[in-house]
Amino acid sequence: MIQPPGSDRPSAAIGPDRWDQAHQRLVATLRGLIRIPSVNPPDPPGPELEAARRIRDWLAASGIPSTIYEPAPGRGSVVARLRGDGSGGEPLLLLSHLDVVPAPPDRWTQGPFSGAIVDGYVYGRGAVDMKDLVAMEVEVFRLLAEEAAADGRDPATEPIPGLRRDLLLAVTADEEAGGLDGAGWLVDHHPEHLLAAGALNESGAVSLDIGGRRLYPIQVAEKGYAVYRITVHGTWGHGSMPRPDNAAVLAAEAIKRLSAPGAPRVTDVMRDFFNGAAEALGGDAATLLRAIADGDADRAEAAIDRLCAPVYARAARALVRDTISPNIVHAGVKYNVIPGEATMELDCRLLPGTDEAAMRAEVIDRLGPDLASVCDIELVTAAPAIVAPADAPLYRVLEQAVRDHDPDGIPLPVMAPFSTDNKSLARLGVPAYGFSPLKLDPGEAYLERYHGVDERVGLDALRWGLPVLYDAVRRFCG
Repeated sequence: MIQPPGSDRPSAAIGPDRWDQAHQRLVATLRGLIRIPSVNPPDPPGPELEAARRIRDWLAASGIPSTIYEPAPGRGSVVARLRGDGSGGEPLLLLSHLDVVPAPPDRWTQGPFSGAIVDGYVYGRGAVDMKDLVAMEVEVFRLLAEEAAADGRDPATEPIPGLRRDLLLAVTADEEAGGLDGAGWLVDHHPEHLLAAGALNESGAVSLDIGGRRLYPIQVAEKGYAVYRITVHGTWGHGSMPRPDNAAVLAAEAIKRLSAPGAPRVTDVMRDFFNGAAEALGGDAATLLRAIADGDADRAEAAIDRLCAPVYARAARALVRDTISPNIVHAGVKYNVIPGEATMELDCRLLPGTDEAAMRAEVIDRLGPDLASVCDIELVTAAPAIVAPADAPLYRVLEQAVRDHDPDGIPLPVMAPFSTDNKSLARLGVPAYGFSPLKLDPGEAYLERYHGVDERVGLDALRWGLPVLYDAVRRFCG
């Protein structure tokens, strides 16, 4: 049975010295993973597999068997299972990914694959996205297995004391490129490692300071996406005689039209987030947040500017509208040749309720008849938005875990503007929540660390988050 609010925290049964040891091991795990440059796309292949093997070895040291899958050379994913007594229902899945985006070292103050510790932070590509949560999930597995061993049980074959559900771990490859060789491959070939009552994944329960209060947005939804390649047809000619049907000029006008912000549309998840934050904060902040929730374009824009730092303003704007971002443009063969063809690639992000057909129609409408008539629009890839219930038992457990460790904190459901491997789980009907709990220093620009320079995570934030994750697992599985 899920423990009610106010119950003793499961983590309180572990002494301070043991938590210190667990924290030190967590940090060592994170630094070890950062030092493996598991960049996607891999060149040459191999680092993801190396990271999966390292996790296998760490789990084995605590008596936990695991399995590695390598659907393509070097693309390694590792899965493991701890057993409950079978009386509590379907398992809980801890999901995370091993791959990271490239990290050119220019402007980094620390080596992007050094795992350096400076001024209380662990630096390196993956510190935020998302080897911090990988290390936390692995450490929770190791703590539970070692508790079983201390009770005289074999964690490889016998139930973990106090667990009524099985606990699954899947640390996958290829998330940064859509997960086709990672979570997507497991869904298609080994769904038994992912089928669960619910899953915990990246991007949630990271503290956000607004108006002197700490909010903990827990991801219950994420936007969909549609990637289009547009070929713009103009007329080839000599650069000495400019012409209006220069494909580069047409592409520039297309970019101008496509990149204009669309009309806001506040979904149920984001309305609940803004109204919940308004209720918690009160005062002028509440007025501004309710203006955003109401969806009035002019009032919402002004409110976002007044309330949010620039990075969070960008996120807020992206979460109340479908977005189109022209990110790749190619045109021309020589400085004195007017290009007769240009190509653009668009990253479109879709709110719940917008499907790919509607997004395509929006692209055509923004281009207008004059430009649409000279453009070929090709769909590269697409996936729908997904939403998990915020009134489900698992979500309530996550709220409770946050409040137990920060009584002044305010957990709220939120949508992510990007996509995760939760898209793959949705094909199995597994509801997934972003829950990588961290209590940040108020001035830490965590959101800017994603794919950014000097990616880092605080040691104190990790120390706070590990028992929060442990309690969430213990409560839901116990």
